[in-house]
Amino acid sequence: MHPVRKQRLMIVLFIVVFASVAVGLMAFALRQNINLFYPPSKLINGEAPEGVNIRAGGCVVPGSISRSKTDLAVSFAITDGKGDVTVKYTGILPDLFSEGEAAVVNGQMQGGIFMAEQVLAKHDENYTPVEVAEAMADASAKTGTSHQASCDGMDMSGNKNY
Repeated sequence: MHPVRKQRLMIVLFIVVFASVAVGLMAFALRQNINLFYPPSKLINGEAPEGVNIRAGGCVVPGSISRSKTDLAVSFAITDGKGDVTVKYTGILPDLFSEGEAAVVNGQMQGGIFMAEQVLAKHDENYTPVEVAEAMADASAKTGTSHQASCDGMDMSGNKNY
């Protein structure tokens, strides 16, 4: 083999090996930062890992919000129409957080209760988070009920809760 070709081959092999190692290290570093989304029905079925940061979302069940009188602790339930999960959170809730509205929570499942580190609420009256809308659409497709894009005053079957 000609020395120039041999040198080019070695450079190409070095680049391929270096790029492979770099991609492998980045994937290893980022695997701890992945937040997978689970609807409440999968959380109660035990399909979500315990003690791992995940995202969950659904509509806040009307009448489920209970606030502590001594600190910022709050407890509420979220639903996707097939199951409810109790969420516990300590902190200030978003201004648009309310009963019957869509919410996404980040945190960990611990003993059947979702311990939230962050609570996100929809940002205007026409927005539902993509993950929540998909979970609600799946639930309505499986049960044969109509899907509502927003949870405002509606249960998952489309009936008013007033």
